[in-house]
Amino acid sequence: MPVVSLDALARRVRATLPRAGSTTVVAVDGPAGSGKTTLAERLAARLDDAPVVHMDDLYPGWDGLAHAATAVAEQVLVPLAAGRPARYRRWDWHAGRYAEWVEVPSAPILVVEGCGSGSTPGAAYLALLLWVEAPHDVRMARGIERDGDDFRPYWERWARQEDALFAAEHTRERADLRIDTASAVPHDPLRDVVGEAGDEPVSDLRPGGPGRPAMRGGRRTPRDRRFEAPSQGDHPRGHARPDDISG
Repeated sequence: MPVVSLDALARRVRATLPRAGSTTVVAVDGPAGSGKTTLAERLAARLDDAPVVHMDDLYPGWDGLAHAATAVAEQVLVPLAAGRPARYRRWDWHAGRYAEWVEVPSAPILVVEGCGSGSTPGAAYLALLLWVEAPHDVRMARGIERDGDDFRPYWERWARQEDALFAAEHTRERADLRIDTASAVPHDPLRDVVGEAGDEPVSDLRPGGPGRPAMRGGRRTPRDRRFEAPSQGDHPRGHARPDDISG
């Protein structure tokens, strides 16, 4: 897998045409514990501190992955595409119920990170889809190290939902870039990622390209698209949520 600098990735984002009105939306998807949050925050910092919507805030509890995948499209992406302000209803993990509406800051670039952020309900509005992965044992170890072994059953419960959603959505295959956060390829994790293009990316990755949606009815002609250069809501640290183990 090639090494891609985060600066080069940020330039690619800036060069990609928006598909949600005037907003260029980048989704950072992948299983829990893979490193999505860390990547999203580092990328956003290189995009003039672009706002980040965390899917953690949209999951209505431990069984809410599929619901949130639709909610982020309906509450955030569709309004942006229509030129309207976007907002989403935050889930209160402590209280186990919905809380306030959160306004999404108006900006030329928006990063949406978390499991389900690249699902098909919102795929037509994504400029780029980044898939972040690591072996299961690595991801589980990250979660246990941070939150404790008592929450293993919750992670396994969440993983079953992830497996079902990703298999149905072909999220990994549709990614513009698949990033391996456990790669042994020499690189500086603070500045670089290790990744390769997906099989049917949502964008053609050409600077200023049209960002075509993935073909769902068949395979594209192969091309080299690589980038160059206890109880619900109770967690250690007070209020960790499913995707919090992503780093």
